[in-house]
Amino acid sequence: MRILVANLGSTSFKYRLLDMSDERTLARGGIERIGAAESRSVAEIGSWREDRTRQVPDHGVAVRVCLEQLTDPEHGCLASPAEVSAIGFKAVHGGRKSGVFRVDAELLAAMEEMNTVAPAHNPAYVAAMRTLAAQVQDIPLVAAFETDFHRTAPEAMRQYAIPREWADALSIRKWGFHGASHRYIATRCGELLGSGARRIISCHLGGSSSVCGIRDGRSLGTSLGMSPQTGLPQNNRVGDFDPFALPSILAHTGLSLEEVLGKLATEGGLLGLSGYSGDIRDIESRAADGDSQCQLALDTYVAEVRRYIGGYLVALGGCDALVFTGGIGENGRSIRASVCRDLEELGIVLDGTKNGSASGEAALHAEGSRTQIWTLPTNEELIVARQCVELLGS
Repeated sequence: MRILVANLGSTSFKYRLLDMSDERTLARGGIERIGAAESRSVAEIGSWREDRTRQVPDHGVAVRVCLEQLTDPEHGCLASPAEVSAIGFKAVHGGRKSGVFRVDAELLAAMEEMNTVAPAHNPAYVAAMRTLAAQVQDIPLVAAFETDFHRTAPEAMRQYAIPREWADALSIRKWGFHGASHRYIATRCGELLGSGARRIISCHLGGSSSVCGIRDGRSLGTSLGMSPQTGLPQNNRVGDFDPFALPSILAHTGLSLEEVLGKLATEGGLLGLSGYSGDIRDIESRAADGDSQCQLALDTYVAEVRRYIGGYLVALGGCDALVFTGGIGENGRSIRASVCRDLEELGIVLDGTKNGSASGEAALHAEGSRTQIWTLPTNEELIVARQCVELLGS
């Protein structure tokens, strides 16, 4: 069975094709600037790589371009598009729909109900899925929602202290996201460490970041709440924020509520804190040159990661494995060192030499550390492909 896993943006389509008989990646690629006068198309199939410009007006055409690349007579890995069993989407927020589903009108309606909660993700996915459902009718479309992994969290870890009727009528709760990534970390830790990894704290740190407590392979809770704007400071999204600050902002700026929320979702986070960039690499560079605002952004980010790790240490009753994943988690040596600083009394001891040279899957803990510390590259596409296979098989 071959599964095509899609990661959509409003003007982008990235894909990975997996052969689920042995879970190999057969091809990967993507298209940027969809709808522009010229779109950039990239494909990697074995040793062959294509990088070219073409006109791609919508996501339906993008999928057709992808299938043409995969079935290219000279370089392709498929004889026919019919060999693709499904297109799987790492969908973000389905609200009342949390799980793995075939894409249909009811599912798209549920996603649209969450457009204001996930404005950077849901509208683009809904528009693209609707286009694909009309244009690619011969391949099943499957949505695997990020929220699904966190359904195992206890109710006390999922509720806000708001009037009950609001929670029930409006589905207001801590839904949680990055589910595919945290599920992969739970699975991979089980493979690597066996029974030595019953209590895991997974730190998915990147442009979008979250911390998740995991017990026996199941989510105990995550820093991301009702929307992907919450929890840790993101690259340009605010993270945790007191809503009672909004009246002051509205009065001071003269902006509408919608405009203020838009700014919090696009000009907040590390970008807002640093006043310079939302990219941690840029911020670290400027901080090293003495920029105090950039240093404050780094310090705030690390403090928030540590705050959530502390919470899950208590909730789990300890930690067997602390895992770093995502672009920052895998590559941010100084961030990892700062997060683990002075935690020896809690049994978390980082080996500085290992941390400085780590690449790919690597153990970072010092000898004698009660908690294992790892970097593990995540594989969200593999998780989505597995979920597609399970759904189609059922």
